Amino acid sequence: MTTPASRTGLRADARRNRARVLAAAHEAFADEGPSVPLDEIARRAGVGAGTVYRHFPSKEMLFEAVVLDRIAWLAGQARERLEVADPGAAFFEFFDVVAEQALLNKALCDALEASTGLPFKAASDERAEFRGAFADLLRRAQAAGAVRADVEPGDLTALLAGYLAIQRQAPAGRPLAKIIADGLRA
Repeated sequence: MTTPASRTGLRADARRNRARVLAAAHEAFADEGPSVPLDEIARRAGVGAGTVYRHFPSKEMLFEAVVLDRIAWLAGQARERLEVADPGAAFFEFFDVVAEQALLNKALCDALEASTGLPFKAASDERAEFRGAFADLLRRAQAAGAVRADVEPGDLTALLAGYLAIQRQAPAGRPLAKIIADGLRA
C-alpha cells in the first residue's frame, strides 16, 4: 500500500509547510494579486523564503499549485454535495461557489498571463476530477427535476463563463447573473 508520504516524496513536516505556503499564497494572491513577493508569502506562512523556494522555485509554479489546489478543493466540495438531500439546492449552491472561485482565479490567471506572457493551463487530471464531480451534481439535480434536462455537462463551462461575465459587468445591486441560474431551472 502506498502512503501519502511515499506518493508525494515529502516528510510530514515538509507536507505541512507546503500546505501552509499554499494557504498563505492563496490569501496573498487574493489580497494583492500575482505581484505579491514570494518573501511576503513566506512571512504569511510563517516559514523562511528558502522553504517557499524549495517547494516552488518560481512564482508561476506557486501560482499554478494554488490554482490546482483550488480545483481539487472544488472537486471535493462537489463530491460532498452529492450526499445532500436536495440535489437541486446542492447543484445551484455549488454553481455559485464555482463562480465565486472562478472570479478570483480568472483575475489572477489573466494578471499572471499578462505579466509573464504564458497562459495558465490546469493539469488535465485535476480538471477531469472537477468536471466529473460537477457533472454528477448536474445529473443528480436533473434526475430530481431541479435542472433542465437539455443541459449537458459540457455546457457548464460556457454557462459559467456567461454567468461570470454578467457578474463582472452588472450594475451594483442588480442580480443579473441570477437570470443565467434561473435559466438552468427545470
